[in-house]
Amino acid sequence: MGHYTDWLPTTRSGQLTMAKNWIAVMTSRATPWGIPGAVLTQTNSLIQTAETAQVKAQNEETRTPVATAECKEAFNALVEKMRDIKRRYFLTPPLQDSDYIALGLKPRDTTPTASGTPTAQVTIESCLLGRHELGVKIIYVTGNPADPANKGFRIWYTVAAPGETPPANPDELRKSFYTKRKKDVIEFEFGDSGKTAYFAVQIENEGRKGPWGPLVSALIP
Repeated sequence: MGHYTDWLPTTRSGQLTMAKNWIAVMTSRATPWGIPGAVLTQTNSLIQTAETAQVKAQNEETRTPVATAECKEAFNALVEKMRDIKRRYFLTPPLQDSDYIALGLKPRDTTPTASGTPTAQVTIESCLLGRHELGVKIIYVTGNPADPANKGFRIWYTVAAPGETPPANPDELRKSFYTKRKKDVIEFEFGDSGKTAYFAVQIENEGRKGPWGPLVSALIP
């Protein structure tokens, strides 16, 4: 049946029920929502085809591999039409919360999630992936990982050859990159093999930076 988002019922009976409800709601709101009559006609036809195909595929006397395939095709066409309708007519004004509820959908969340300056501390664990590559995994030292202020991670690092003075604190790290992933990969230069990489991470949220995590190191393969 393919991949479904959380708004679409997972059963064919549920999909038919939703589609029929959509027709009833859209018919009464076609003009203010700007839904052409042809869309209602096409959707009605697809509903009827899918319903007939389902009955045929479920009946012991008419159920055949061909009937099963036709049923699948009919529902795929109906679902595709429903996705198209939702994208074209339901995701823009003038729909209100009551309209979404009538359609069996969740009302849109138009309230932005409040977030501020990050306060959590994070560090990284590293692992060898290949020549000149280190995998890094974000680990929370303090704070709540679910805090909306924790938008992404600024990973700072410096490479030091054997015998070179290592950085004394995170402020001495020179290179950085931003990621929203809790697992990422750093590719080093060919000549960095055998050197030591020093890391520290700050949580970053639209330019607002959290406290430094601890300074850690790893040998570059």
